[in-house]
Amino acid sequence: MRRLDWYIARRYLAARKRGRFLSLITWIALGGVTLGVMALVIVISVMNGMQEELRAKILGSNPHVLVLQTGTSLRMDGWEQVLERVRTVDAVVGAAPFVVTSVGIQRAGYAQTADLYGVLPQPEGVPVTDFERDLQDGVYSLGPTGSGYPPVLVGSLLAQRMQLFKGDTLVLVSLENVNESPMGGLYPTVRQFEMAGSFTTGMYEYDLRNIYTTLAAAQDLLGIAGENQVGGIAVRVEDLWEADAAGREIRAAVGPGHFIESWMTTNRSFFSALKLEELAMGVILGLIIVVAAFNVVSTLVMVVVDRTREIGILKSMGMTDRAILRVFRLQGLWIGMIGTSLGVALGLVMAWALDRYQFISIPADLYYLDHLPVAVDLLDVATIIVVSMGITFLATLYPASRAAGLRPVEAIRHE
Repeated sequence: MRRLDWYIARRYLAARKRGRFLSLITWIALGGVTLGVMALVIVISVMNGMQEELRAKILGSNPHVLVLQTGTSLRMDGWEQVLERVRTVDAVVGAAPFVVTSVGIQRAGYAQTADLYGVLPQPEGVPVTDFERDLQDGVYSLGPTGSGYPPVLVGSLLAQRMQLFKGDTLVLVSLENVNESPMGGLYPTVRQFEMAGSFTTGMYEYDLRNIYTTLAAAQDLLGIAGENQVGGIAVRVEDLWEADAAGREIRAAVGPGHFIESWMTTNRSFFSALKLEELAMGVILGLIIVVAAFNVVSTLVMVVVDRTREIGILKSMGMTDRAILRVFRLQGLWIGMIGTSLGVALGLVMAWALDRYQFISIPADLYYLDHLPVAVDLLDVATIIVVSMGITFLATLYPASRAAGLRPVEAIRHE
């Protein structure tokens, strides 16, 4: 009986010899499901890729957890003891001191603000960021310079804007370490640095604003070298998704007088906005599948109208209402299955092409990236398949019940 149901369902989806209209609307319904699923797969993959790419670039230059000392100066005293306590936490795989401050860069009468990071020139153990891993591997160097000035690494976009090249002498002006002259005026601390090279993170904002020097040079520029103060302790944890939990363990280890910031807390609003945007795009594009479902309804209703007499003959020959229901549900499921399969296949191919050839560029100053990143999540693809098939199945309920409710005598007399 099931083979008979499937045979009749396939025959009803095909056009009669005298016309092609039913065949055409079947393909329209099929195309609607295909396009809707394809669009969902591509857009969700791009949104996932955007989140993963931004997360990787942010964590490439920022640690998983920051340990800071409470107070107005944002300076940490006795950081060696704090560092040892942080390293006793099981979730911690790497920790190192750092200094961060805002500076002005002067060169040839032009000034540009930047964020100066002071790090260990030769990190030991597990590096806390990808940048420090590059220092450790020798990709970049903060070693001694030919001029004797402290070295500084400059973001590639900032170097391009200011026409800076390796070996150039830069003047850095501290915006925090401001002194008072005997005459009552204020003047900032100024130091000369030698450019040791440039770096590229792929993050527009970081490549335009970030510069790195040694921890000792940053301490000297801020006037905290004598007191042996740092800005805080940067921490890398074993599982980046457990950064908040690791932060609570670190807080208990270092004791009062310190506060903890994880990357999840610092960037929560940013990634929440991306998630909300992904949800909104999913709902909007999901409406395409809903519209395609209406096409399925109209297709099956027209099949019922066109095949009314045949349905009456089948019922008079002993075919049950349940069997008629199965016939029309099988038609809808066929459209949903084929359309969803084609949509997923085309979506995955398009996603691969976007990732492989990067033929769609975007303004990096607005979106931080210069191309559309793609990351296919199998769970998202499975969800799209289930939703598409579910909507298509629901679209078969009304036409199938209408066909099953036909009375054999009235159906046979139908003109």
